[in-house]
Amino acid sequence: MPRNGKSVFSKFLRLLSREILAALMSTFQTLTWLKEKRALRLLDQRRLPTAEIFLECEDLPQIVEAIKTLAVRGAPAIGVAAAYGVVIGVQKAIATGNGITAPTLTTIIDVLAATRPTAVNLFWALERMKRVGEEGLKRGLDETALRDLLLVEADRIYAEDDRAHHRLGEYGAKLIPAEARILTHCNAGALACAEYGTALGVIRAAQAAGKNIKVYADETRPLLQGSRLTTWELLKEKIPVTLICDNMAAHCMAKGMIDLVIVGADRIAANGDTANKIGTYSVALAAKAHNLPFYVAAPTSTIDFSLADGSMIPIEERDPDEVRFFGEKRTAPEKVAVYNPAFDVTPATLISAFITEKGIFTPDQISSTR
Repeated sequence: MPRNGKSVFSKFLRLLSREILAALMSTFQTLTWLKEKRALRLLDQRRLPTAEIFLECEDLPQIVEAIKTLAVRGAPAIGVAAAYGVVIGVQKAIATGNGITAPTLTTIIDVLAATRPTAVNLFWALERMKRVGEEGLKRGLDETALRDLLLVEADRIYAEDDRAHHRLGEYGAKLIPAEARILTHCNAGALACAEYGTALGVIRAAQAAGKNIKVYADETRPLLQGSRLTTWELLKEKIPVTLICDNMAAHCMAKGMIDLVIVGADRIAANGDTANKIGTYSVALAAKAHNLPFYVAAPTSTIDFSLADGSMIPIEERDPDEVRFFGEKRTAPEKVAVYNPAFDVTPATLISAFITEKGIFTPDQISSTR
């Protein structure tokens, strides 16, 4: 074979090996639509890492409960789950003989929209489902055809989520140096998405590219998404990970143990201010103080151009007992007052770049992702 032919063939083999490795790294599925049962199968993230339990949601209240109680969590995953929730709500309304009208569809969507306020992917997905459903009603589709039309859109949202995160991972991997030591906060992996992950999608892609990386995972109080979920994912995929307490991040940076930070996002305002799991802002401040890159990995569906800046992002406040307890053990007086915001907002000035499925953007370039 000519030398040029060998070179092309070798390149092809390298690319193929990476594709195979990336495919093999998908070791579990967070959400699965069960076609025969017409139900949504969810990996119950409340039970991880000690038990891998799956829920089969066959009616709307089950989906609502799963989202509210964090059985399914992460902005992209919530959006996908809600899309299938609309399908389930519609098929249950059909089964009860109530029929599907525009008000019925609106009620189903409103119930799902009321589950959690911060993650914009929830509202983005529901708006898509509403638009498709209303178009189907205008066309006079019968109930079965309308349900099937909505299912096609939910499947499309799932597939787009997966493709976007794989592309995002490919772009982000180019920013990761060989032998990099990466800090991440909360869980922005396959558990938070349809399959691949955002922040962990970048890490997966960098590992697949042979960059020999190491991850430090903040525990992420109060619900320990870092220690329970991120470490679980990375250990499953044999990516080296070390767990640290939230209050150790700046210390590790000062010791020269961290090269860069990658986190996910629940909502990004038009100016680049970013809402993510509580504690992200502190990590960003520490990264700035130690002159470390701080990257946000998120699909463009997480950008909310209707909000000028982060002060307008609604911040969810959760049950005080999430802080009074550590798991099932009480760690604070029963009647002590608790402030428990689930998210904080990192100013755009602290963010080095956004990693999206459309490429890498600095905060002042966010408008070009429209």
